[in-house]
Amino acid sequence: MPITTEVVALIGNPNTGKTSLFNCLTGAKQKIGNWPGVTVEKKEGTLSNNKNTNIVDLPGTYSLDTCSADELVARNFILIDKPDTVINVVDATNLKRNLYLTIQLLEMGANLILALNMMDEAKNNKINIDILKLSFLLKMPVVPTTARNNHGITELINVLKLNKPQNLNFHINYGEAIENVLQEIENILISSNLPFLPFSTRFLALKMLENDNSILKMIENTSELKNALAICEKSRKELLTLLGEKLDTIFIEKRYEYIDTLLQQTVKVEKSLASITTSDKIDKIILNKYAGLPIYLLTMLAIFKFTFTVSTPLSHCLEILLTWLGNWIQNLIPDGLLSSFLVEGLIGGMGAIIVFLPTILCLYLAISLLENSGYMSRGAYIMDRFMRSIGLEGKSFIPLVIGFGCNVPAILATKTLENPKDKMITILITPLMSCSARLPVYALFISAFFSQHQGLILFSLYFLGIVLAIIMAKIFRVFFFPGDITPLVMELPPYRLPAIKSTFIQMWQEGSSFLKKVGTIVFAVVILAWALSNFPWGVEYAGPNSLIGKIGSFIAPLLAPLGFGTREAASALLFGTVAKEVVVSTLGVLYSASQGGLVNVISQTWTPLSSLSFMVMTLIYVPCAATIGAIKTETGSWKWAAFSVLYTFSLAWIIAFLVYQGGLLLGWGL
Repeated sequence: MPITTEVVALIGNPNTGKTSLFNCLTGAKQKIGNWPGVTVEKKEGTLSNNKNTNIVDLPGTYSLDTCSADELVARNFILIDKPDTVINVVDATNLKRNLYLTIQLLEMGANLILALNMMDEAKNNKINIDILKLSFLLKMPVVPTTARNNHGITELINVLKLNKPQNLNFHINYGEAIENVLQEIENILISSNLPFLPFSTRFLALKMLENDNSILKMIENTSELKNALAICEKSRKELLTLLGEKLDTIFIEKRYEYIDTLLQQTVKVEKSLASITTSDKIDKIILNKYAGLPIYLLTMLAIFKFTFTVSTPLSHCLEILLTWLGNWIQNLIPDGLLSSFLVEGLIGGMGAIIVFLPTILCLYLAISLLENSGYMSRGAYIMDRFMRSIGLEGKSFIPLVIGFGCNVPAILATKTLENPKDKMITILITPLMSCSARLPVYALFISAFFSQHQGLILFSLYFLGIVLAIIMAKIFRVFFFPGDITPLVMELPPYRLPAIKSTFIQMWQEGSSFLKKVGTIVFAVVILAWALSNFPWGVEYAGPNSLIGKIGSFIAPLLAPLGFGTREAASALLFGTVAKEVVVSTLGVLYSASQGGLVNVISQTWTPLSSLSFMVMTLIYVPCAATIGAIKTETGSWKWAAFSVLYTFSLAWIIAFLVYQGGLLLGWGL
């Protein structure tokens, strides 16, 4: 008999340690993709000691009201895919907020285990939780854990093995008037005999009365329910008149009343939570009106300094290894097409970008440490205060922060912005955020010319992107999308020591994602660039008469005022519209960089000023193909995608022109 796989879903509010718990349960046995039909990240893994148990890490969410794509993905997975068990991860120091999601899960009929995470912090805050009583009242297993220290994980796995499906008929009493209507709708649903529906009649009646659009779409073609829908429409108006409040407000109030009653019986606090905590003391300095922004900028500068200090020796070792490999192949294989492909194509192109893997790993190690410590959310808060003053919506800073990783999910994350004008502004300025794909380009030229100021140059490029985004946001707000600015509402988690295991897993996920792109998109473009450099057959490799030479020579005059009017630079930027990493690999192919390393070639053929101008151009010009597609998806129009291409290229040309020509005037080009 085939062994069936058990599916376990992890769900919880943001900042509850859910990712750390996922890493504890799965270790390195993870895979990351996107949910079908949406771009919300999907994490899956197998239980470390049981390959037949699949763990699915659902997006962090405060509720299941489907206001965002994350909430919809989480709810649909539990409702429709029906995992065998749902582990609800809650922050033990903030049960009132966290248990709201728990109540919604119980109303859905999910087979729940409650993981009371961060119990060490609860203990430090003198919060005493009666675990047994809480489990008894909720009629579900409750397991105390501290995921970042791996405490309680064995107990959680043991409970998971023993947990059986619960047949609970959980419901909150919403008051006589509402309960009468719910009962009437339930009676219709029961009499309609609709076995295909993936949820209980109580839950469906509640969602129908709430006028939940995503649920209503599932049943819109069900003729048997037309009578029930009519009753819901009529009852909503009658209940509004009778109760004087909207139903969704009443539902929220009743759920919190239930939670308050539950906590009164199970939680005792020995000291007031209003007292000043360590996080509060740190925030008095970190979030200071005057000191907050300089501290944040200095922190970012320190990250970039750390990145190059640690990664440069490692990258140099990789470069030596690849140079040796190129020379060995040349001595082994006679000159010809195969030798050219292996040395100039694969090693020159692919190797030129692989040498910067240590740089990417070091950068994401530092960023992961800051994220897991709780500081990155403070950075968003600090920058938001400044950006709102010049016309950028507060909540839009979250997609922009995501843009430092990749512009594509950042643009797709703008769907959470309610104001269409704010959403459009955020979409249009997101490509100015310096994504990780540009990092190999920066690393190449910084290593060649700015070894004494590596961190400062890299910081200045990221900072330039932010400044330009601010300026363009103001321009778009004034001339294209005038309107009020929505304030930022976000949670600031307490400061925590980062979990080393989770930090290194996050770092490796970014590194493996980079390697996958190198093995697919970059590999394909490298082959294309090598072929264009060799044909027509018999011409000088990558010379002016080759196909790529003719393409580059055609574009080069446009770039000459910027300091890099060569066919190699022009071709690299052209191929970089596919993916920004390709800029480096194309230069590696064109310069035959297996001979002595690309950094060495660049240092001999470029100048510090032209390289600085080129990095600025790479930062700003034309979004990659995937980002252009994301802009079209979110705006619903190719018009805005084309506008994004035109305005970023024009802006890039102007800024690079000012950098290069201004540098010449100041005598920097010598």
